Amino acid sequence: MDEKPVFGELSAENLEVGDIVEWKKWCYKVREWQPHYGVITSIKNEIKGNRMVSISNVMPLSNSNQVEVEFFTPSLKLVSKVQRSDQINPKFVEKG
Repeated sequence: MDEKPVFGELSAENLEVGDIVEWKKWCYKVREWQPHYGVITSIKNEIKGNRMVSISNVMPLSNSNQVEVEFFTPSLKLVSKVQRSDQINPKFVEKG
């Protein structure tokens, strides 16, 4: 039996926990897509509709909704990569 690749896996390769991402939701009041931002808290593969797909959990950055939201990973747009401590320029690290 041939194993199918995980749907959305290519998008997941460019994202990691801690990245800031954007997604859009339709706003009926103003009749346009409104951007929303959040931080990825987990990326995992789950079976949805008899297919393995990439799912990301995101904590929104808005003040009103502090509930983690689940997304199909390719629906997220990268805004800012997380910086690991080994990637930070030592010139900007406070000594103390």
